[in-house]
Amino acid sequence: MDPAIRLLRELVAINSINPTLVPGAPGEAAVADAIAIELRRIGLDVIVDDIAPGRPNVVGVVEGRRPGPTVMLCGHTDTVGVAGMPDPFTPVERDGRLYARGAQDMKGGVAAMIDAARVVAAEGLNAGRLVIAAVVDEEHSSIGADALVKTWRADAAIVTEPTSLAVIIGHKGFAWVEIEIEGRAAHGSIPAEGQDAIVRLGRVLARLEVLDRALQARSPHPLVGTGSLHASRIEGGREWSSYPDRAVLQMERRTLPGESERCALEEVQEILRDLVADDPTFRGSARHLFSRPAYEVSSDHALPGAVAAAVTRTTGVKARTGGASFWTDAAILGAAGIPAVLFGPGGAGLHSTEEYVNVADVVACRDALAAFVRQWNS
Repeated sequence: MDPAIRLLRELVAINSINPTLVPGAPGEAAVADAIAIELRRIGLDVIVDDIAPGRPNVVGVVEGRRPGPTVMLCGHTDTVGVAGMPDPFTPVERDGRLYARGAQDMKGGVAAMIDAARVVAAEGLNAGRLVIAAVVDEEHSSIGADALVKTWRADAAIVTEPTSLAVIIGHKGFAWVEIEIEGRAAHGSIPAEGQDAIVRLGRVLARLEVLDRALQARSPHPLVGTGSLHASRIEGGREWSSYPDRAVLQMERRTLPGESERCALEEVQEILRDLVADDPTFRGSARHLFSRPAYEVSSDHALPGAVAAAVTRTTGVKARTGGASFWTDAAILGAAGIPAVLFGPGGAGLHSTEEYVNVADVVACRDALAAFVRQWNS
């Protein structure tokens, strides 16, 4: 069995569900232990850093024979939950696919980058340094990547998220906004005394639908398309026969390179001001909960072309380049001054009840990563 696939099977058999997403889940400690053991076995210097209790980043280093650039290969070790999956941690190979939770997102990429380090370490690195970073919590708040960039620097990075062997040079960001609408509690039989916060929230939802259509009608960004928004969660009301005095909406806005992380809050606040102008009894507020920026590598940087060239050399197929609609830790690396692209294996079933990675892609990804490092650090 190819060493990358052996490692992949080992990694997906370990439950590393993010405990912030699923309370009581074990987190990344066990998979971090397995990764640290593998990195030491193949000859890397290894640092394990607890970012939160039981949630360690693992970093392995290959030092070159002489000074040169530092390259980082980065991937996350947490997964989403497994509700509805009958046997999520038993890897099953069928028709060239390996099925298990985390196979595509993103233990296939993690296995590929670690095995690329094995190849590089065995050959010896001509110059500079190779850093392998396995980080926690990308599926929620990316505390792992945030901590990583405070300590580790690199001249270029590849985040091995699933891209079907395409070189992804930009992706969207996101912002979470909470909107609270105030009503006035009253008995359901006395409408003159009540103000229905849920019905009033409906006015906000109608305006948000109009805004979403307007965002998606704008000229698209050449890599990632248009912005968008959706209502994520609604809470309100106390009992059948009472006017609700409060309704809360949590929404997400997907953002584009060049857009402010605060744009979603500003858009909602404008809607609320308009609704007050229409009806002075309307009362509502909005607050920014969390956001991550969109990302785009500089158009004149050599990294995307070098990765694409390595893919072509090892696969014989011209590498595709493009953008992604989802967010990744590449934005955190980029904001810290580390140019990054995404490159990883293909598959399907992200966050679904049937997830798989293409086995041949994992091997091809490993080979291309090793070829890239060999050339970049020659």
